[in-house]
Amino acid sequence: MATWMTLDEARAVLGVRAQTIYAYVSRGRIGVGPNPQDSRRSLYRAEDVNALRRRKETGRTRETLAATTLFGAEPSVPTSISTFAGGRPFYRGVDVVELAATATLEDTARLLWDAAETPRLARPAITAITASAANAAGTPAAAPLALVATLPAGRARAFAELAALAATGHSTRGRVARVLVEEASALVGRLAGAFGAADDDGSPLHERLARGWGQSRAVATLLRKTLVLGADHEITASAFSARITASTGASLPACLLAGLATFSGPLHGDATGRVRTLFDEVERDGADAVVDRYLSAAMPIPGFGHHIYPDGDPRAAALLADFKPPAAIARLIERVVALTGLPPSMDVALAALVARYRLPADAGFAVFAIARSVGLLAHAMEQLDVDSVIRPRGRYTGPSAAQAPDPRRARRMKNA
Repeated sequence: MATWMTLDEARAVLGVRAQTIYAYVSRGRIGVGPNPQDSRRSLYRAEDVNALRRRKETGRTRETLAATTLFGAEPSVPTSISTFAGGRPFYRGVDVVELAATATLEDTARLLWDAAETPRLARPAITAITASAANAAGTPAAAPLALVATLPAGRARAFAELAALAATGHSTRGRVARVLVEEASALVGRLAGAFGAADDDGSPLHERLARGWGQSRAVATLLRKTLVLGADHEITASAFSARITASTGASLPACLLAGLATFSGPLHGDATGRVRTLFDEVERDGADAVVDRYLSAAMPIPGFGHHIYPDGDPRAAALLADFKPPAAIARLIERVVALTGLPPSMDVALAALVARYRLPADAGFAVFAIARSVGLLAHAMEQLDVDSVIRPRGRYTGPSAAQAPDPRRARRMKNA
């Protein structure tokens, strides 16, 4: 399904005049973006147009609106952080693929956070000491953070550190943007350190990550590009989770933890794990046999095709153009594309990068999580401009509640 529509297509779907489309746009009912094929014209978000069509068809009762908002048209959240146009992603109007050619994650954070200066993304020093010594340090998070520092680098340490910070963090309310950006910078640095990045020495985060993993400068360049490509992807499930948490006034660590917990699902940010399992099958049985087995059983092949990019994920294409995957993986990609017409997604490109340079086993998720933490924090901070809690209503579908007994009638029955 197309992501964007021309004006004529939107008019045809809704059966309205152009002026009505413009009115919907001005009221924020339909998202609009530039037409990369014609700078004089705009494109209109297809999901918003179709949501309005469904609303006209089903009526506007409160119950119908409540149900279709979350599960029919999906939540529509105003954002200026990122979007899609012409089959390509954009960060605040900047083409992501073009940005990734030269930018660092620090540059991307400045753009997505709308910051006045480029943040360092440095990790505050943490020393692994005893709990009693940490308690004597006098800060609420000192003891749990000291214990976390004893864990080996990896996913468990990353989530444990965020949990410790969330348990003791300060509310985002009543704090200026500059202070929040400083805290966000430290959170990204902490996350990278928890996944094994080397200690801060003033170098960009991608270089510290490569050095921590014992990789060359060439791999560092690939990591730089990957981090920029994966920093945000509009209102994903994880971005929505971060926004819900932010709307309650919770701390930035809590917002990031909520977002990354959602991101860790195998149908979202940890999809690289499913692709890694596929690669293991290919290594054991060969690409041709694995593809034949999946297609014969009518099973979808993980990591191929993307509903937002029907013509191919441009992020994956940009990354795969910069290195040669192992021969067996290259054969897998070639055969899947030939037999299904589905091009590889960013998950395949990232998993292929991990396999090609023998990065740590969980490096696919680590790189994606570090990158996406910048976007999740951007969404959390943007949500603070909306002074209300995100609180959808439930539509009860369970059995009828039993009527509570009348205590007066019970007493009469007892005394009879």
